[in-house]
Amino acid sequence: MADHVVAPVDEMLPKEKLFVFGLQHVMAMYAGAVAVPIIIANSLGLSKEELIYLINADLLVGGIATIIQSLGVWKLGIKSPIMQGVSFAAVTPMVMVGAQHGLRGIFGATIAAGLIGFLISPYFSRLIRFFPPVVTGTIITLIGVSLMPVAVRWAGGGVVTAPDFGSLKYIGLALVVLLFVIMMFRFFTGFYQSIAVLLGLIFGTIIAIPLGMTNFSQVGTASWVQIIIPFHFGMPIFDITSILAMTLAMLVIMTETTGDMVAVGEIVGQKVDREGLTRGLRADCFSTMLGGVMNTFPHSAFAQNVGLLALTGIKSRFVVVAAGIILAVLGLFPKAAAVVAAIPQPVLGGAGIALFGMVAASGIRTLSKVKFDGTNNSMIVAVSLGLGLIPLAVPTFYHHMPQWAQLILHSGITAGSLVAITLNYFFNESGKKSDEAEEAETAAYQTH
Repeated sequence: MADHVVAPVDEMLPKEKLFVFGLQHVMAMYAGAVAVPIIIANSLGLSKEELIYLINADLLVGGIATIIQSLGVWKLGIKSPIMQGVSFAAVTPMVMVGAQHGLRGIFGATIAAGLIGFLISPYFSRLIRFFPPVVTGTIITLIGVSLMPVAVRWAGGGVVTAPDFGSLKYIGLALVVLLFVIMMFRFFTGFYQSIAVLLGLIFGTIIAIPLGMTNFSQVGTASWVQIIIPFHFGMPIFDITSILAMTLAMLVIMTETTGDMVAVGEIVGQKVDREGLTRGLRADCFSTMLGGVMNTFPHSAFAQNVGLLALTGIKSRFVVVAAGIILAVLGLFPKAAAVVAAIPQPVLGGAGIALFGMVAASGIRTLSKVKFDGTNNSMIVAVSLGLGLIPLAVPTFYHHMPQWAQLILHSGITAGSLVAITLNYFFNESGKKSDEAEEAETAAYQTH
């Protein structure tokens, strides 16, 4: 009797490896995960205590959302190694809603948009048939390239307008971390190669201490335990205009999530079908509703962690389940979260260059399987990448567009994905049925 073969994505690793690999995922995405609460708090003029509460709620819900997505609960979750976090796509409408209705208006719109997204997920998942390799390869490449400026900003010190941004000490530290990760891949194999990013982050942080580039003061001032309760800031406000704005953002998030799930499926060797995509989108939307209840914002798949899957080759979804548990624990114990937050941004930048570059490399590998000779696939890739990179080249390019258009076009990943899907349909799908019908009629005529 043949042994049952377990797919890599369903492989259960030893507990100590689950923890270490999971911690690596958390440290790689932590800075991005807490960025949105900071942006919203600053725009609304919230107090430091309120900001800390938002960050803790963000981490807790992000952990729960990650567990649901990767482990699978009821009809929720794609059961793939996908980290969840607060989406940047919703920042613009949240700032607008917050200016009029405060946090309670944001949370009300978040709950309503999540519910609408949950209900339309089975219909939205039909888009999966419009994701052949030429589209998925383009999207994966675009995800990697679009994330690269984040790593560059980290490597330069984080804040572009700061006087010391791009100083030699920041760039030098980022390069040291990047070289460390490269050396780990060159001279080690197996487990140590798989945790190269984690070791690089630790190594870089240790080097940064004597250079005065770390700040552990928050560890001492942070509380040991923070209990997150529903509707801490009051009952949500359900405003129609706010709900419409957030629903549009939710559609953008669902488009990006579809691309992320297809990308992860390509990397881990898991076919993403319509049923799986429906479960994944439902998990996204459910977590968004939960976020509104638990004082945080819309959640989505975190593209930052896609690179870690490609770089390490660790495909088990249970590693990400462990990461979700760690993330939730950090949300309940602020002192532990403060330790992770002390990692200097140049250290993250050095690791990020390798991580995000690997996402782009995975997209290129997918495109290498696409037939270009005698087809229009080169035009699909060229135009999709070209239009998708506009927001990276000139962030203010769409400044005079209507607000709803800016919401879609400001995300190069969303814009590029929509262009790739449209052009693929135009070049490769449109007219296919009529051509097949014409051939059938011709064959029938010739037989008579």
